[in-house]
Amino acid sequence: MDIEKQFFANGTCYTIRIARHNDAQALSDIRLQIDGETENLDREKGEGFIDKAGFERFIQSDIENEKNLFLVAVVSGKIVGFSRCEGNHLKRFAHKVEFGVGILQDYWGRGIGKNLLKESIAWADANNIEKMTLHVLETNEKAIRLYEKCGFQIEGLLQKDKILSDGNYYNTVVMGRFNG
Repeated sequence: MDIEKQFFANGTCYTIRIARHNDAQALSDIRLQIDGETENLDREKGEGFIDKAGFERFIQSDIENEKNLFLVAVVSGKIVGFSRCEGNHLKRFAHKVEFGVGILQDYWGRGIGKNLLKESIAWADANNIEKMTLHVLETNEKAIRLYEKCGFQIEGLLQKDKILSDGNYYNTVVMGRFNG
């Protein structure tokens, strides 16, 4: 399934498409930047760094694995966000994928995350993936509302799951969406 769609929101025209090998360096750069812009993700800036070669391996693996999907959002030739659905090769988990997303802060509020999610859901439904899961910081209420609008339900809470820069513990919400 090839995905390449144009969107327009809040004065911004952008394309969502499948990640390509030549996106690897840009993906490495923006992931590092995104990690430094928000505490909503798992990493602090520089942690779990993935270089160009690492992203090339991800992209190749996702092209070869029908249970994986790697999308990018592009504005004027520049990658500004990405999402990834990752399946599992174990039979007991083969029915589901884990969804994750990251958008540069300058591009928040333009529907990019929502459209990356919607394209991922359409792909999952078309490929008979029965369940999508994700984790979201409990304080990220805007994201939780979006996920709920797209059919995700809260399945559980990981208590005191993360320590943020203020030194306090925060819970992670586990959410899932079933196909259909």
